[in-house]
Amino acid sequence: MNETEKIRYLERLAANGYVPLETLEYDGWQLGFSNGYTGRANSVLIKGDSTITLEEKVRYCEKEYASRDLPCMFKLTDADNDINDYLLKHGYKIAKTTDLMILDLSELNTEDDLSDIYSDVVFETTPDDWFKYYFEYEKLSETERDICAKIHSKVKAQKIYIKVLKEGKVAAVASVVVEDGYSLLHNVIVDPAFRKMGLGKKLCQAAIAKSKEAGAEYSYLQVMQSNDIAVNLYKSIGFKKLYSYWYISNRIENKEIK
Repeated sequence: MNETEKIRYLERLAANGYVPLETLEYDGWQLGFSNGYTGRANSVLIKGDSTITLEEKVRYCEKEYASRDLPCMFKLTDADNDINDYLLKHGYKIAKTTDLMILDLSELNTEDDLSDIYSDVVFETTPDDWFKYYFEYEKLSETERDICAKIHSKVKAQKIYIKVLKEGKVAAVASVVVEDGYSLLHNVIVDPAFRKMGLGKKLCQAAIAKSKEAGAEYSYLQVMQSNDIAVNLYKSIGFKKLYSYWYISNRIENKEIK
């Protein structure tokens, strides 16, 4: 598998772990729509090569997003420089860049440390109780909570929801989606009242160990390059950058794109 094929493969896996409310398949591209909640669920994913002109395809995408009163946004990677150059020449703007980082789980030896890693950690296969804390820490509106729950319900791969307890309270949450030997670690967040206590690292280590138990050979995640605290945390655990992706839109709105 060459570099472009690897990127396309991981992008498809990541998309399976975060499924938009509505999708359209169009000549190797997937258009996602979720009423504007998050960039991942409201953008064009490049899944394969094109058979028709780039100009025609971009016009089609712009029409579909405009009909839903959404900006036309593309999620591009290091494998999509030609599309990126075309869009820049046609007035599109780039939002913050994100790195996909990966960890080879064969390099981990957690067998002797699982009791410590799993202490004060709760694993669940459904998000019913987990949502309560995730929604609170992310400060989601009622509309965003509803969309987020629907997105999770559309994921068909194996899901694991993780909660870390501190002083008898849920202090941090994350989730993983395991598919084809790869575990997507996402939705990582610590209650602001319990930050700077090492709970983020414990949360990630527990998620990684559980992913390995579930058959994953690799763990991967997506983190904004500007988030120095998170990047340094993931590096300390052993994650390494594999490639970058970014959003490019004809209408960048005044809010952070996730």
